Amino acid sequence: MSDLIEFRHLKYIIAVAEAANITRAAERLFLAQPSLSKQIKDLEDELGFPIFVRIRDGVRITAAGQMIIAYAREALDARAKIISMAAAVHRGEVPPFRLGFSSFIDPSLLQLFRSEYVNQLPDCSIQLTGKDPAYLLQRLESGTLDAALLPAPIDGPDWVVQQVARNPLVVCMQKDDPLAREAHVSPSNLAERLKVFCDPTVHPSAHDRLMKMLLEVGIVPEVACSATTPMDVQWMVKAGYGVALIDQTEHLDSSLTTRPVVGVHWTVETAFVHHKQAAHIALPLVLRFAQQMQNSISSNAPLPNRNERPIQLKLLA
Repeated sequence: MSDLIEFRHLKYIIAVAEAANITRAAERLFLAQPSLSKQIKDLEDELGFPIFVRIRDGVRITAAGQMIIAYAREALDARAKIISMAAAVHRGEVPPFRLGFSSFIDPSLLQLFRSEYVNQLPDCSIQLTGKDPAYLLQRLESGTLDAALLPAPIDGPDWVVQQVARNPLVVCMQKDDPLAREAHVSPSNLAERLKVFCDPTVHPSAHDRLMKMLLEVGIVPEVACSATTPMDVQWMVKAGYGVALIDQTEHLDSSLTTRPVVGVHWTVETAFVHHKQAAHIALPLVLRFAQQMQNSISSNAPLPNRNERPIQLKLLA
């Protein structure tokens, strides 16, 4: 879009679209009808295509015009929100942003959110709360948290969910485990040894999803040991209670190693979650962080090497 197009032009085309008539739009904008008509025509000439088709009793929006009007509404809404937020920052009226997180997410994601929040709102604080997803969802519902970074899926109509990361699931085992002699673990070998899981009550939806993934390759899982933190999962593997599936980005104990499962592309997703009634003034800005992270995820991207930590892109360009 041309640099000559200003916010006032966006207001003008929205008014004409809503009134479906240039004369009525001019009255609403307190402009002379010839002046508004000329500015709309000049704008269309600048764009190189019509936004409106003039008809006998008003105007009709073109297909291309629908796109421009949608952009105009989005741009004006974003402008109003950022001005309101900037005014609140100036007055010192931005409350701490209360962000929950699960210990099962990649900690680098949490650091990205924290650092970008401070970069964008340097005089505003962010408060972190770590706990299991079920507890954090209760806090979000009660309004004592503003948002959270949680393993997906998050079920229910009250949540706004934005995926921000996708990492491979790999098998965690002792370095001297016979399974570690091969580059990959077969589903049949995994079925015999997979015993250690995250406690199903910590995140029932995620546990159900994992069970379905295992059943699809013929693994009937036995949850012999359950843990509430990644550290506990690794401790159980170290102690010889079985092997576990973990996020490839997870920092490993020196006595452990990981291997991918051959023939599958299992992943664990992390989501930015807030209640649909959440109203923190900085939430639109934080949602931009989440959306730009989601845009950096390619569903066709190859899984990274098991010895490399996936590089998360900067949240804001």
